[in-house]
Amino acid sequence: MTTPVASCVSDSVVTLDSVRESLVRQEDTIVFSLIERAKFPTNAPIYDHSLNSFPGFSGSFVESVVRETEAVQAKAGRYENPEENPFFPDNLPPSLVPHRNYTQFLHPAGASININKKVWDMYFTQLLPLFVAPGDDGNYAATASSDLGCLQALSRRIHYGKFVAEVKYRDAPHDYEPAIRSKDRDALMNLLTFKSVEDIVKMRVEKKAMTFGQEVNVNANGTSTTNGNYKVDPPIVGRLYEEWVMPLTKLVQVEYLLRRLD
Repeated sequence: MTTPVASCVSDSVVTLDSVRESLVRQEDTIVFSLIERAKFPTNAPIYDHSLNSFPGFSGSFVESVVRETEAVQAKAGRYENPEENPFFPDNLPPSLVPHRNYTQFLHPAGASININKKVWDMYFTQLLPLFVAPGDDGNYAATASSDLGCLQALSRRIHYGKFVAEVKYRDAPHDYEPAIRSKDRDALMNLLTFKSVEDIVKMRVEKKAMTFGQEVNVNANGTSTTNGNYKVDPPIVGRLYEEWVMPLTKLVQVEYLLRRLD
C-alpha cells in the first residue's frame, strides 16, 4: 500500500487553518497505514542486508522495494509535487507525464529539506518493534508494501512542517526574523512549540486508533459489539506523535525558517 499523491494546495488557499486541516486528515492515513502493517508479523528477513534482493543491488529487500517503487512513482510525477519527499532521491528518473505547474508557495531555499533518513531510522529501529508481533509468515512483498505505506505517510506528515513554517512566517514575520538572523534554533523551537496543542493532537490520534482499529462483531439482529481489542494499541500511536512525529515536524520547521531569509 502506498499513499496517494495529493494535490499541492494553491497559494491562494494556504492558511494556517487549511494547513491544520490537512494535518488532521493525514492522521487518518497514518493510523490506517499502521493498522495495515500490523496485519503482518515482523518478517525479519526482508530487513536483512546480507540478502541480495535484486540483481545488482546488495541492500535489504525492503530497501529494494522502496527504491524500485520510488523510481516508478518518479516517472509518474510524484516527486514533482512539493509535498512529496523521496527516501532515495539520488538518481531518480525524470517524470514522464506532462509537467504540472505547481504554485511555488514554499521559499526556494527551504523547499528541498529532506530528513527522510531520520524518518527511516525512527520507523524501523524504534516504532516498528512497538506494534508488530514477532514472527515470519512469508508475506514479504505485502509486508514491504505496507512498510512503504507507513513510511510515505509519516514522511509527508513530517515534511508538511515546511508549509506550516511558511504560513506562520507570513502571518508574523517580525516574530521570527530576529531568531532567524541570529541562527537561534532554540528560540525558533520555543516559538513553534505549543504544549496544549500537542496534547490535543496526541489525544486525537489515540482516539482515532481506538475508533478505526476496534475489533467489531455484528450479531444476527444487527447489534454490534466490541471486545476491547485494537489492531494497533492506541497509546503507541500517541507515543508516535509525541516522541517522533511532532518533534521531527518542528525540526523541519526550524530548518526551513533558518533558510527563510536566504
